[in-house]
Amino acid sequence: MDNCIFCKIIKREIPAKIVYENGNFIAFEDIEGVAPIHLLCIPKKHIENFLEYPSSDMVDMSNFIKETAKEIGLDNKGFRMVSNIKEDSGQSVFHLHFHLIGGAKLKWDKLV
Repeated sequence: MDNCIFCKIIKREIPAKIVYENGNFIAFEDIEGVAPIHLLCIPKKHIENFLEYPSSDMVDMSNFIKETAKEIGLDNKGFRMVSNIKEDSGQSVFHLHFHLIGGAKLKWDKLV
């Protein structure tokens, strides 16, 4: 997608604080973080959301998120992983992404 902000980050057309990356995925800091550590983990291939992502590819995505959590030290203390799907959930960038949130004791506030 030419106008997708995450695709532009992948192509290095706009800056981002990249934390971890491999051939198929990239993790970078969320510019509107809600915790001391708030990363976005995304596939490099443009996929709109979780519903569009092939189930067979979820193994690789899951492994990347685990590797990222370990790389930044969240695997010992814990973290939250969230993916918003479509408008009603709050998805604002229509490129599949998982929020990896941690670095503090997290609360669970009302969702609506």
